[in-house]
Formats: sequence, structure tokens, C-alpha cells
Amino acid sequence: MKGNLTRRGKSSWRLKFELGVDPDTGKRLTRYHTINGTKAHAQAEAAKIIASSVTGSYVDHSRETVAEFIARWLQDWAATNTSNKTYQRYEQILRRHVVPHIGKLALQKVRAADVQSIQAKLAKAGLADRTRLHVHRVLHRMLKHAAQWGVVQQNVAGLIDAPTVVGKEIDILTPAALKKVLSSVQGRPIYSVAITALGTGMRRSEILALRWQDVDLDGAVLRVERSLEQTKRGGLLFKAPKTRHGRRTITLPASLVTALRAHWKAQQEQRLMLGLGKAPPESLVFCEHDGSPRSPNALTKEWSTLMGKASLRATFHSLRHTHASTLIASGLDVLTISRRLGHGSPAITLGVYGHLFKTDDRAASIMDAALIGTE
Repeated sequence: MKGNLTRRGKSSWRLKFELGVDPDTGKRLTRYHTINGTKAHAQAEAAKIIASSVTGSYVDHSRETVAEFIARWLQDWAATNTSNKTYQRYEQILRRHVVPHIGKLALQKVRAADVQSIQAKLAKAGLADRTRLHVHRVLHRMLKHAAQWGVVQQNVAGLIDAPTVVGKEIDILTPAALKKVLSSVQGRPIYSVAITALGTGMRRSEILALRWQDVDLDGAVLRVERSLEQTKRGGLLFKAPKTRHGRRTITLPASLVTALRAHWKAQQEQRLMLGLGKAPPESLVFCEHDGSPRSPNALTKEWSTLMGKASLRATFHSLRHTHASTLIASGLDVLTISRRLGHGSPAITLGVYGHLFKTDDRAASIMDAALIGTE
């Protein structure tokens, strides 16, 4: 396949070539490209373009900007292939950290250096390494689809290294700190939610989706069957666990059983006062006065406010971490802990809490005993 390269200006050239035949109309498809630079440069670029048309990797010229493609990608792919929470996270990352830097650039003109420049600017602005990694991953996924859809020739985000994230210490409450934390929420509705998180290791979203029919106080167990998600796009939505291990049975400590019985009694009394009658089995364990779901975001805000007033540094999620660390300190095996936490695999548990497991120095003596009989 040949092309025709002609000069248009002092350092401007026009490439004209035939892309093939339109299968619908039978007409020849002619394409034009403007190339700036010396004649040698124009000839080299023309050769690349013609070669791509032969191999099938040719991409039609488009003036679509990065910002315009982001809007199209969110609507055409993310909206139907991700959860509301993931969609919201993708939209926020691209709007806050990509559009301000390269949003006005034509997508086809974005180079690896532009993507690297975003990372440099975000680092200079003080963004956490993990946030920059999220930016890289979302941009990489979007550009991968741009390449698959024939909008660009390659995913330039794949040409640069992803930011390295240094693991940070997880929030684990000492016995003294835990006592202060629980004391600061004692007597408030959030107290029952807090001790449930501490006694089970459940996530905030799982606790707020818990129904009385999922709880067996006589058997001292509960069943995690779903979670409560909150996003601007979808509002409050109950969802099934992401993995099969997320759906699990958790044994309850006696102190938590006692607390939940008291919570159930108080809840029934309140419902009767409001004229709502006895709560049906499918009603939520932790809910608003009228039985509607509690907002996960509002719960976190309330928790942060109470901790601030008490001058305590403790996130709600630290209760889950404290639960896990307590089990590890007791010598419970990693598989059991992983299943209780609802992790997809013990590898995830080790990745988060591996540094808390004590090294067992008996390995050498065990091998010695085993090898004695082989001599």
C-alpha cells in the first residue's frame, strides 16, 4: 500500500493514502495526515502510518480530548461494568487528578511523558503514594479500553512504572485506648454498633446490613449475608458479598450476646412507643427510629466527631483491626482468622496482619526429630 507525501509549507507535509474499501458502500477510503518536521522525519512518520494501515493497527485521526473520552468511557463502560461505589471512585479520581492536568489534550496526542508528569505533579502536591497508585491504575484501565476500541494505538500508561506504595501501620487499639474509646460512646446508639464491630471483626457496611433473622442469640452465632453500600450515584443499596468467603458464619462472645439482647429489647420498646409494633425478622439490627437503614457515611462522621470530642485517635475501622490482632495474639491460626474476617484468602490476611504473627522457633528442632530416623 503506497502513499503520497507532498510539501505544504516550510516544515509541513501532507500524507495521502488509501486505507482500503468501505465494505458497506464499496468506495475507496482515503485518509490524510499532516506531519510537521523535516522531510526525513515526515518520510519516517508516513512509513509508520502506512505500515499500521497494513497491519490493522491504524487509528483514524480524532480531536477528541482526554476529558471528552473520560466522559464517554464512564458512560459507555464504567456505568455498566462496575458497582456504584467503584464508578464513583473512578469518576472522582479522573475528575480531580487527571482532567486538571491533561483534560484539554487530544487523547491521541497523550504520551507516556504526559502520564508521568501527572504523577510528578501529584507527588509534589503531597498526595499519598496509595492515592497516586489508584490514579495510575484507573488511567491505565481507561487507556487500555481506548486502545481496544481503536481510539489510540497503544496504552501509554503501560509504558511508565506504577508508584510504589510503602505499607503503613494499621490502627490497633491498646487495652487502655480501647477502654477510653468504648467509654466515650457508652450510652449512645452507636455503642452497640461499636461492640459488634469489636466482637465480630465485621466491616461497617456488613454491620449496618445485618438483620435480626441473620442473628441467632441462643446459638451465639450470626450470619453475614450482605452489606450496605452508599454512593451519590446509587444512594443506599444492599449488596451481596464480593466473594464467597464474604458470606460467612461468625461465633459471638458471650458479652456481645448479652449486649445484643439488651439492644433488641430497647429497640422493641422504642418501636412500640412509636406505634410501629414488634420488629419483623427481616428488620435491621441497627437502623433509624423508623426502621430505615443507617447511613454508613453518617455513622463514620458521628464516630469521628465523638472521638474528636474525647481527644482520641481511633477510626471505626480500627475496631476490626483490634479484633484481628487480639485473635492473632491468642495464637489462633491464620485460616480461621481469615474466614472470620471474610477475606478472599489467607494471603490477604497475612498481607495486612502478617507482621503480628510471632515467629515459631521450633522449626529446627522439629526437623531434627523427623530426620533422626533417616540416618
